Amino acid sequence: MSRRILLVAHPARPEAHFTALGVARRLQQANIEIAIDRDLAHTDLADLPGVIIAEEHEALRGCELIVVLGGDGTILRGAELARGTGVPIVGVNLGHVGFLAEAEREALDSTVERIVARDYVVEERLAVEVVATKDGTELMRSWALNEVSIEKAARERMLELALGIDGRPLSSWGCDGLIVATPTGSTAYAFSAGGPIVWPHVQAILVVPISAHALFARPMVIGPDSTVMVQIDPQTEGSAVAWCDGQRAVDLPPGTRIEVRRSPEPVRFARLTRAPFTDRLVAKFDLNTRGWR
Repeated sequence: MSRRILLVAHPARPEAHFTALGVARRLQQANIEIAIDRDLAHTDLADLPGVIIAEEHEALRGCELIVVLGGDGTILRGAELARGTGVPIVGVNLGHVGFLAEAEREALDSTVERIVARDYVVEERLAVEVVATKDGTELMRSWALNEVSIEKAARERMLELALGIDGRPLSSWGCDGLIVATPTGSTAYAFSAGGPIVWPHVQAILVVPISAHALFARPMVIGPDSTVMVQIDPQTEGSAVAWCDGQRAVDLPPGTRIEVRRSPEPVRFARLTRAPFTDRLVAKFDLNTRGWR
């Protein structure tokens, strides 16, 4: 049976298309079949002989790996394609920080060699799913690898939110919003909002208020099997918007109830190195380690 790999790149970045073209040619030389999703159907990749332009629902059929060339946003796109398939993702950073990427562009040659040799291990990352309802009507159902954020829709209005954990009320605030994040997402939006960094192998869910007007508004780390419940006050003056990984948004009116819990479907990442997460933090944030002996 022939091997197949799905290539994902930013559809509007010529540099990513050029890099993906080189990767595709090298993989084809190793007798690996290349699939691309419809976002790349207008690029030079589609002109390569034998390349499969797959519909989204079948893009991963028979694939052993998703190779993503780009920044964290493109890797999140790859995660969306991988959802529910069990196919692991490996990211090559062509962006800025690229926290989700496993390799940098400078290591592209060795990365391709490792992929051809199947020289990688697979780890699973916790994801969350979210459901929003109002008066018994479902308004949204989605999921996230990094975070679900509930934010005010208008700059001049404040949101009134009530928070509950596992069916019990905890607190309420006037705020700009609330982030429910995974350990993977702890270095993304939650980090910018003052949340803690959580090592990826830790099974936990983070709750991070955004600019809350209350004394008890600290970030919280709760159990991985807990359910986070957020109620938008029916009397609040502002409406809200829920974002999943900053890519999928739904408007939520006052009175909406949002529940976020662990997803039964984790996201799988291919790891090329055994380097600890500490080293990644130091490299990505350019941390000063002077004085360490």
